[in-house]
Amino acid sequence: MLVLKSKRSALLASVFVLPTLVSHAAEAQFAPRHQTPVAARAALAGEGVVRGSRIEDIQVHGNDRIEESTIQSYMVSRVGDPFSQDDLDRSLKTLYATGLFKDVTIKRSGTTLIVNVVENPVVNRIVFEGNHAAKDEDLNKVISLRPRAVFSTDEASADRQKILEVYAQKARYGADVTPEIVKLAHNRVDVVFRISEGPQTLVKRIAFVGNKFYSEARLASVVSSKETAWYRFFSSADQYNPERLKYDGELLRRFYLANGFVDFQMVNATGEMSPDRKSFFVTFTIKEGPRYRLGKIDIRSSLRHAPAVSLRKYIELFPNQWYDGNAIQQNATNMEESLQADGYPFAVVRPSIARNPEKHIVNLLFDVSEGPRMYVERLDINGNTVTRDDVIRRQLPMAEGDPYTPVLRKYAKQSMEDLGYFKSVNISQSQGSAPDKVNVSTGVVEKPTGEFSLGGGYSTDVGIIGNIGLKQHNLLGTGVDAGISGTMAYYERQADISFTDPYFLNRNLVVGADIFYINNRYQTYQNYSEGRYGITLRMGYSYTNHLSQSFNYSLMERHVGGVWDHSSQYVLDNQGHSLLSQLGTTIQYDTRDRRIMPHKGFILRLGGDFAGIGGDAKYVRGKFDAAYYLPLDDLMGNHDWTVEFKAGTGYMTDWGGGKQWIIDNFYLGGNNLRGFLDGGAGPRAIGQTWPELGPNGKVRGGEDLLGGRFIYTGSATVHFPIPYASSMGLRGRAFVDTGSLAGLRVAHRWTNKAKDGDYYQGVSGNTLTPRVSAGAGISWQSPFGLLNIDAGFPIMRSRNDRTQVLRFGFGQQF
Repeated sequence: MLVLKSKRSALLASVFVLPTLVSHAAEAQFAPRHQTPVAARAALAGEGVVRGSRIEDIQVHGNDRIEESTIQSYMVSRVGDPFSQDDLDRSLKTLYATGLFKDVTIKRSGTTLIVNVVENPVVNRIVFEGNHAAKDEDLNKVISLRPRAVFSTDEASADRQKILEVYAQKARYGADVTPEIVKLAHNRVDVVFRISEGPQTLVKRIAFVGNKFYSEARLASVVSSKETAWYRFFSSADQYNPERLKYDGELLRRFYLANGFVDFQMVNATGEMSPDRKSFFVTFTIKEGPRYRLGKIDIRSSLRHAPAVSLRKYIELFPNQWYDGNAIQQNATNMEESLQADGYPFAVVRPSIARNPEKHIVNLLFDVSEGPRMYVERLDINGNTVTRDDVIRRQLPMAEGDPYTPVLRKYAKQSMEDLGYFKSVNISQSQGSAPDKVNVSTGVVEKPTGEFSLGGGYSTDVGIIGNIGLKQHNLLGTGVDAGISGTMAYYERQADISFTDPYFLNRNLVVGADIFYINNRYQTYQNYSEGRYGITLRMGYSYTNHLSQSFNYSLMERHVGGVWDHSSQYVLDNQGHSLLSQLGTTIQYDTRDRRIMPHKGFILRLGGDFAGIGGDAKYVRGKFDAAYYLPLDDLMGNHDWTVEFKAGTGYMTDWGGGKQWIIDNFYLGGNNLRGFLDGGAGPRAIGQTWPELGPNGKVRGGEDLLGGRFIYTGSATVHFPIPYASSMGLRGRAFVDTGSLAGLRVAHRWTNKAKDGDYYQGVSGNTLTPRVSAGAGISWQSPFGLLNIDAGFPIMRSRNDRTQVLRFGFGQQF
């Protein structure tokens, strides 16, 4: 050690060294805990700066896994540098900051700097114990520690907090995580996170403060968070989630704005944990404000050749209705899209409102103007690793050089998502080479489009069902849909090979084909079985976004067999084989907002079939169907209520002397007239009961359901949410069905008792007198599949009509 030999030197040392020691002592006092020994050791090991004295050697002791040269590379002090207390401190802190060492000391011995280190252990493996609600792979994704990485207590503590956050997202706020280490040989450790998950922290009570117009029960139906109940075992809506509270606040804001409360304020949404940490109490604090109606509705237009008067036809709102912010924005969007489709590609519609707080009226103005002219300079496709570029480009409602508007961007995204080929779709734009040019980029993330399915279930029509299928919805990235499937049921056998090209020859033309085999045993309600196999060719074309037409040609061999000995003569006349060659077409106009469970809009279908291009059957059949969906948002205050009106009619006539097969007739009952058996309403043979047993072991009669030439149907259905069960996927419906079927169409009429003798077979139910039924049903999108149950009760019926009160179907693919 250096010895000061004079008082003067001692005095100088005290003057220059002591302040340094005091300064470092102060740093040690306020430094973080893991840095305290660093500063202390630096102060004790340091000797100040000795003039003319430099570091001639650096020796490292205690390192086992880390090379000496690596340790020296982290240090500030280097061989040849003067001894400096500041450099020593910085070297210590730098070595600690690497996270490689549990302990570090630096001291000077003459002109040699000695560095003693204790290395942190290496993680051998990471183990989670006690976790059931979160899988190991999910927890591994969030933690930072990894096998073969250096262990750090700080990192283990941070990982503990991350695991707790995972459990908080699963509504387990009472979870406890304890990290432990198991020491192994060669300075290795196993890191064990012992987890006590605890029960789920559920929402016990939801309260609303400040609501006057709507009750707590009504507002509770708006928010997505729900109070815990025994029947929510398949739902997560009763699990507390802070992010869900923010979403619920937005739902409340939209609800009030859609019902006239322009001044509504969402003050606060809080969740308070109970003292036992087992549940939460959620409180929404709101300010409703007064309710407003619409006053004047005006249009201001600066478009050339489009005066405001001519645009009033686009207004879908009316004065004195309750203010609805969603409806106003939707009206503006619809007006903008209509104008762009009518030859004003850059039209922009901006709604603005003016409040009158005294009269509680909102005046509305639609400002119609021409936005900036923009054109597509370049279209880029990114991320498609399977789907070909041309398959994506043909879905886009724009091409290079076309006018560009934000509406096209929205439609492009929707069109891409409707393909079903991608996990995500992103449409972005960037400035082109000129102010009026735009580069549009489409980014996609592919997802598997192959499907192998096994299924099972039960249907009233065919009994227990089992099916298997293999499909590819994007064959080799071409957009072609191909598949093979088979169905096995107690009363049905079916196999099908299908192929559909949605853009045949790169045109707006759908082309497809089906090769099929079907065998139905109708012993549940008929006295025969029917088998058919053949091919159907399909072609379709879309004229506009709403109008389309399809064509089909079917060639099939049919066989009627399995006839019970005492079936009616009309069924006996149909035994054997027949060949059907049929050409059909359907024109469809569809404005529904969605194909599955529509909420608004309508659909019209007009179709016809012509049989007799070869084959045994010769007939012409025409059909018309319509459906209209009326939302009850304004009346009921939410989007879960819809009224559905449906009607249909059909007629068929024969030509060319072809044989009249009853399997080609219209049938009424079941799906098109609930409360009646499939085909149970309409013409049927009057038979007598015979003592022998039928194929199902029951006494069978000679009565058969014969179908008819002319049919009409109609129904009105109200779809509604089921209180406290909507979150479980349950929806209810109430319906009234009507319809009738008439026009006996058989190969031979055995209706003259005197003339036909033993072949005489009377017919009943051949009347257009309407049948009427009413009832209710539910649909449950359960974890095990879609379950449909309908209970229909005949109100008006013909004598001997065959009824079926309860009808249900259940199935699942997995």
